[in-house]
Amino acid sequence: MAKEKKIYCGSGKQQTNKWFKATIKPKVLMEYLQEYKGAEFVKININLLDKPDQYGKDVEITVDTWKPTLKEDQVDMADTKNDDLPF
Repeated sequence: MAKEKKIYCGSGKQQTNKWFKATIKPKVLMEYLQEYKGAEFVKININLLDKPDQYGKDVEITVDTWKPTLKEDQVDMADTKNDDLPF
């Protein structure tokens, strides 16, 4: 499986072991809005970097673009779904 290009949407700095400050780019996130049961959301990955970048940022925020793949039997069921009654 080919590795997907990361979609950077923000960065930040670790303040303490449990506290991070981050800046998010909303225009980047808008393209990846998803909806579930009427609620909109964007899945993101937040990673602590091994060493800070040139601006001292040691937190990387990327869009999580992973989507599950359907198993063969799930694909067959999706193709044969029919709302008509059999009689």
